[in-house]
Order: sequence, then structure tokens, then C-alpha cells
Amino acid sequence: MAPERDIDDLPRNKANYTALTPLSFLERAATVFPNRKSLIHGSVEYTWHQTYRRCRQLASALTKNSVTFGSTVAVIAPNVPAMYEAHFGIPMAGAVINAVNVRLNAETIAFLLGHCSASIVMVDQEYFPLAEEALRVWESNSKGNFNAPLLIVIADRNCDPTPVQYALEKGAIEYEKFLETGDPDFTWKAPEDEWQTIALGYTSGTTASPKGVVLHHRGAYIMAMSNAVVWSMPEGAVYLWTLPLFHCNGWCFVWTLAMVCGTNICLRQVTAKAVYSAIAHLGVTHFSAAPVVLNTIVNAPKEETILPLPRLVHVSTAGASPPPSVLAAMSQRGFRVLHTYGLSETYGPSTLCTWKPEWDLLPPDIQARLQARQGVRYVGLEHLDVVSTNDMKPVPADGKTIGEIVFRGNIVMKGYLKNPKANEEAFAGGWYHSGDLAVKHPDGYIEIKDRSKDIIISGGENISSVEVENILYLHPAILEVSVVARPDEQWGESPCAFVTLKPDLKDTDQRKLADDIINFSRSKMPKFWVPKSVVFGPLPKTATGKIQKHLLRAKAKEMGPMKKSRL
Repeated sequence: MAPERDIDDLPRNKANYTALTPLSFLERAATVFPNRKSLIHGSVEYTWHQTYRRCRQLASALTKNSVTFGSTVAVIAPNVPAMYEAHFGIPMAGAVINAVNVRLNAETIAFLLGHCSASIVMVDQEYFPLAEEALRVWESNSKGNFNAPLLIVIADRNCDPTPVQYALEKGAIEYEKFLETGDPDFTWKAPEDEWQTIALGYTSGTTASPKGVVLHHRGAYIMAMSNAVVWSMPEGAVYLWTLPLFHCNGWCFVWTLAMVCGTNICLRQVTAKAVYSAIAHLGVTHFSAAPVVLNTIVNAPKEETILPLPRLVHVSTAGASPPPSVLAAMSQRGFRVLHTYGLSETYGPSTLCTWKPEWDLLPPDIQARLQARQGVRYVGLEHLDVVSTNDMKPVPADGKTIGEIVFRGNIVMKGYLKNPKANEEAFAGGWYHSGDLAVKHPDGYIEIKDRSKDIIISGGENISSVEVENILYLHPAILEVSVVARPDEQWGESPCAFVTLKPDLKDTDQRKLADDIINFSRSKMPKFWVPKSVVFGPLPKTATGKIQKHLLRAKAKEMGPMKKSRL
């Protein structure tokens, strides 16, 4: 068979081909809107002109410290300006940014730093003791092969300066002093190959140890543009950083905001009061958050809210399946929620539940149920499907047949760092395997039913823990709930509900309340779905706020098997 030929033999050249990189968005923002505010963090404000110069200064200072192509710079910080600047300045030096989750313990951070061979560690003043301990663990585990990274402490003028002084006494360099060693007019170079790595992030691991997810410039560029397109995000949007920048590089919105020449409002600590205040006083138009944050917003005490909202506020949510009840409550308060879904391995959200005009006439409860689905592929994702776990064939679009969600396209990771076995498993059959189980509806929208490990098999029947949870969220006493399998003498497994009560109900008779929840369940769901046991208390979570179901499953197992069914 003859090879395929184009209509011409015209080659690429410097005039007609450039590697894609989101770094170019910053230069454009500084040119088009040099005096527009780029970052606001309490009393600290920068314009796009200043941000571009500061990022070039950072790149220059890093280069002077031997950071170059193939280097990794770790950043341990909350949503502060330096964390935003690092997402441009580090790759401008040709290096890779590893944004580290500040909620991890020292042992895990030590593993990450050693695994990626971080040559420089930038750390916010609040987390310097954590970084210090992580470095001690790293050195202890390195068996004499330890090269201490350069340590840079990020001071926050909105906070107590005492930790900064401690860090300086320990030999760290203050971030602003480090910037002063760089050239604000530094001539940075875009990558020659868009496959070059821009970021490394480690999975939070709800079920396993963290793996290093490697992302390239091309994917980051496409995802950044896709964010704006699917959300109809206007030029000049004001974005509140409720989403941690260390979580999938802020779902790539860190680069999207430069693309739309918007304004970043940094939020060091996320509270409902801070969110409502920023909306009322700083002109916030958009923010992203996991469902647990939305739950906090809708259940906030009256004195912490500022309602009605001064304008329509757009919210994108992902990270877990949002309960329809929470989506409905957000809508009632004046937020327009876009439900998205994705993973660290897909640059963050890569599907969305696109709203259809015909849904406008439906009752609110049906609207919320439709909106809770994971939806259709992002504009920047080429292929999305739900396939049989047996033969990789697409499942029928009947809303019933369960399969695994798989991805293929430009916003799928390069792979896991130094982990060929995991890569072989993740990319089996030419698709990225998510491990999430879902159905495909007749309209083509997908809906997650569970993680493969979270399906409960009771008497031979599959029970989706997510569906049981969505119904339980309708109970007026429940703030948070997670349902897992508990051994059952009669049925093999049966649902066990772990419940966090709303604050004003913590002193309620829990035995009566457990009975009430079970009776409520009987009225709302199939008989075999009804939880046979209810356990009250706080839910264990990962560093990114995901409920750790494996710990709850272990706890349910420790409780012993349920005796003969009470139903």
C-alpha cells in the first residue's frame, strides 16, 4: 500500500510553525493590558506588566542557579502570588514545576522531592517547618546520596513575619531577595518541542501511593484554551482562587487567566465567609471548587453570607460527583454551576455537563439530576468513551450498562514518572484507563456510578455507592456522607453509611437519628440499597479533600459482618 501523501511537499519553518506553550499568554496579557490588575492578595496587588517582569526575573534567577532543561523546581505553597508566578517563571527557565500539596505529611513530601530530584524548593513561610522535616526524611532515606536543594522561603506580608526570620536563620533565601538577583528583562525561550514537560504533579491517591503525572506544554496550552471556551469565560474575568493551585496546576486555570487577561484573587484559606466577601467586594465573576467546598458555601451560617449575590457568579466543580441537592442549593443562591470531571492524568477536568436549553423548562429536581452527570468531552479532548472492562468494546447508550471511562487525546498525560509498569496498565489498548465506572445515556452524556473498588455487591446485585449517597444527601440532617461495603452474613456485602451531621445537630440522639436515616432510605431507594448500618463522625479525607473510602471500608470490616438482615 502506497504511503499517504498530502497535496504538497511544503515544509515547516520558523514562520509557520511554533511549539504550543501557555507561557505565550503571559507576554500577550502584559502587552495588551499592562496596567490591568493581574493578582490581588490582601494588600498586595500587581499588574500584568509587573507580573510578566517578575516571572522573567524568577526565570533569570533560577537560570543563574543552574536550573535549566531537565531540572525540577518544587513549590510548597498555598494560593499566593509567588505560586502563580512559579507556574510561568519556572518553565520560562526551561525547567519543570512540581506544585506540592501542602496538606501532605513530611514523609510523603520527602518521597516526592526525592523521586523528582528537586534541585530547588520554594516554600511558603507557614510550611517551612514541614519542608524542613521533609528534607530531613529525604536525607535520611537517601543512604548518603543526598544533595540538599536550594531553599527559598516565600514571605507573606499579610502574615506574622516570625516564621520567615526562622527560615532565614536556617539558611533559606527570601523569595523577593532571590528575585532581585534576576533580570526583569530576561529573554526567555519557548520550548522547541511542545512535548517538553511543563509540570509534574503527584496523584493524591485515594486508593494507592502517589504517582508522578507528567504533563507537556502542548496539553497545558490546549487545556488552558479549552477552559475558557467551554465556560464561555470572557476577557477580563475576575477569578477567585478557591481551588488550590497545587491541584492539577489549578486545573490549568493558572494559564487560562493569563489568556483571558483576567484578574486573579488569591485566597490563602478557603472559608464560606471569605468567598462571599470576595464576591461582594472584589468583583469575583468565576471560581472553581470541589463539591465539599460548595457544600460549605450552601450550609454557611447566615452571618457568614452576603446574599443576594451582586451578580451572577459562575462556578465550575469537579473532584468528586456533586450531589444533586448541593447543585440545586447553589442555583437557588444565584450561582451558575458547571459540572466537570477529570483526573490529574487529564490535566484536570476534561468532560463537562453542557447545559441544554430544553432543560430550562424542567422542574428544578430533574435539572439538578441531569446536571450531576459528568457529561461530554471537553473541546480539547479528541476521544472519550465508556467501554466494557472485559473486551474494551463501547457499552450501549442505555443509561444502564456499566463500563470504564477511557480517554484518548492531547490532554492526556505523557505518563507516570519512572513507573513503566503503571504506564503499561494505564495506557492498555491505546486508551488511558480512568478506573471510574459509568454508564452512557441515550443523549451521549456519561454518568459515573462508582470507582471500580467502590461498587457494593449485595446478594449478587451491584449497588452504586454514589447513587445511595446522592439520595442520602437529601436528608436534612446530613452534611457529608460516604457509603461503603460492610461484610454481611446473609448477603455477602451490604451498604454502610458513614455520616457527618450538620453542626446544629451534633447533640441529637444518634440512635434515633440512625433509625430515621434508615427509614428515610427505605422511602427513597430500592430495598437492597438501604444502608443497614449508620456510623456518625468526621470523614477521613485526602490532602485534596477527597473522602478516603479505603479507610472507611477497613473500618466497616473491623466492625464485623452484619447479622441476619433487618430488612
